Amino acid sequence: MHCKEVNLEFLYEYGVFLAKAITIVLAFIVIIATIAGQAAKQKQSKGHLEINSLSEKLDDIVDYADHVLLSKDELKAKAKAKKQDKKKNKKQSSESDNSGRLFVIDFKGSMDAHEVEQLREEITALISIANEEDKVLVKVESGGGVVHGYGLAASQLQRLKDNNISLTIAVDKVAASGGYMMACVADTIIASPFAIIGSIGVIAQIPNFNKILKKHDVEFEQHTAGEYKRTLTMFGENNEAGRSKFKQELEEIHGMFKGFVANHRAELDIAKVATGEYWYGTKACELGLVDKIQTSDDFILTANQQSQVYSIKYSGKKSVAEKLGFSVAAAVERSLMRLWEGSQSVFK
Repeated sequence: MHCKEVNLEFLYEYGVFLAKAITIVLAFIVIIATIAGQAAKQKQSKGHLEINSLSEKLDDIVDYADHVLLSKDELKAKAKAKKQDKKKNKKQSSESDNSGRLFVIDFKGSMDAHEVEQLREEITALISIANEEDKVLVKVESGGGVVHGYGLAASQLQRLKDNNISLTIAVDKVAASGGYMMACVADTIIASPFAIIGSIGVIAQIPNFNKILKKHDVEFEQHTAGEYKRTLTMFGENNEAGRSKFKQELEEIHGMFKGFVANHRAELDIAKVATGEYWYGTKACELGLVDKIQTSDDFILTANQQSQVYSIKYSGKKSVAEKLGFSVAAAVERSLMRLWEGSQSVFK
């Protein structure tokens, strides 16, 4: 009798725990659905431009190191020399105010190149504020992606050239395929020794499930108007004519890619480098794919000795759903953990 009472109590407590857990989960699902619905109704909010001084950041590092490493007398002597240099260059800086600056942009591209929307805003801002003595450094990191996306990204960089603004592309890790399409627009391309460069080629791949459908007696129909509206299909039976046309389209895109690169880097042996291969920085420099072996960090340090360096970043404003998404998930997790801890007595 005692064992039955214990079992009934166990089942009762366990049932209460499950009811609480299900109630909380359902409540949070309703909250999330409400937030998502409200966010969908909102107009797309605008982001904002962030401009930060990298020169100040670098100077702060030097100042901190000086205070740690130098004696008081050495600090005084350095401060005096710095003051004299400022006084000496005061006239020059006043005459060339807002000139000779370096603006730095980071571009980390994904397969669909959606980051081009951010790049567009940053380029527009630069064209609005920069003059012909200013320079731009774009740090590109991308293994490539969709043709139209990276074509637009390259066109955004071309806008700087069209406005007579000097453009340097730095590749610290990888700029392949569409990433290199962007890079070759620049006046100068620098790369680290082991950065991946090149892959001037085009790839497309598509699975086909037609045999699986036939095996399970599933019919698939596709109707098109236009002989080449659909050359290859995932579920229908492909034929040699469709494959041939698809291959022809890839070759046309590859030809456009090669022409684009050759137009911007006329000294390249395009037939030699447009094989779809990639090379590491040092070899890429020998082939003429890049101009200099140098990291973006060294480029910025050198520029900082002669001019002010600023980073530019456009940040899109997050929606209500994006802002609350992580906090809601964390709250759900905490609540379930509290329920679990409270129910531990049932299992003792």
